[in-house]
Amino acid sequence: MVLFLQTPHLDLVAATLLHAEAELGGPRQVARLLGVTVPKDWPPPGISRQFIEGFRSRMRADGPAAIGWYAWYAVCRGAALQPSALVGAAAFFGQPDPQGVVELGFTILPEYRGRRHGVEMVSTLAGHALADQRVRRVVSDARARDRATLAVLRHCGFHPEGELEPGIVRMIRCLGDPDATDDGGDDEQEDDS
Repeated sequence: MVLFLQTPHLDLVAATLLHAEAELGGPRQVARLLGVTVPKDWPPPGISRQFIEGFRSRMRADGPAAIGWYAWYAVCRGAALQPSALVGAAAFFGQPDPQGVVELGFTILPEYRGRRHGVEMVSTLAGHALADQRVRRVVSDARARDRATLAVLRHCGFHPEGELEPGIVRMIRCLGDPDATDDGGDDEQEDDS
């Protein structure tokens, strides 16, 4: 099963076990599987081999129902003579918990920031999650000093729920909250989580 979502500029592809295996094999295998250009510095910082192995184990344990509740690839569609390129990734950290909460993390590669890819990806994935009858809230944690990530989340209708620990802000978007993607601000100019 392949789960695929589109935004105005991105194709979002939900990772499967095949994708996790390709990730462990390196960027060339990811490029072949997705049929896109993959930067040589893939995966981005924060996505370690151990992280990928953990997702693979959880996806294996959860079976086909896990597709869409773990990693997602953000592919910028090619134009004219340019090939499609892998520009970022996002991940839910599993299926909804009993309270209807899912956690979302994301990153856009530095050379693709400032193009609203983060806003498109986060808005689409949060909306997709909230369309599932089991989900009531999508949360995302960010460093308080990471203005770019916080801006992306605010653009997408998230608001602060509070500090989890010093320097870490939990942002939340609830079922019924507006999707605030049209406030016109910049995004992704600094760090991206």
